[in-house]
Amino acid sequence: MTGTTDKVAIASLMTILSACSPTAENAEADALASIAAFNRQYIEAINTGDIDALAELTTEDHMMISSGGTPLSGKQALVDAMTGAFERFSFSESWTPEETVVSGDLAYQRGTFVVNATPKSGGETAETVGNFLRIYRRQPDGRWFMVRDNFNSE
Repeated sequence: MTGTTDKVAIASLMTILSACSPTAENAEADALASIAAFNRQYIEAINTGDIDALAELTTEDHMMISSGGTPLSGKQALVDAMTGAFERFSFSESWTPEETVVSGDLAYQRGTFVVNATPKSGGETAETVGNFLRIYRRQPDGRWFMVRDNFNSE
């Protein structure tokens, strides 16, 4: 009888423990939600011209690669480029993710974007439509940040 009681107790404990520990599905759902939240903050920083918020969302090893341009490597390079862009233009940018894949502490996201840049000195708004591929890394505090941003216009 004791053997059966022990087996039932162990099975019950295993069931309780498995219900308390995050499953792979929960971990992926949490990662996807965190990446989506990061994207909303990043786009808001761009669309409001908030260079301080953009800097807070950029890692020291961030790299931006665009077609026809030299990669911007590091936080300071991005901040410098975007500071100049924010001085000259107001932006309205949107992203449409089409695929997001999470694997451990890394994830990639592929999709499309639309950027409308309106010169602050006056003039017509220029629209750019294109595709992106981004790599995200989970930070030690659990948040996800974009560490590679690759995009091209159509």
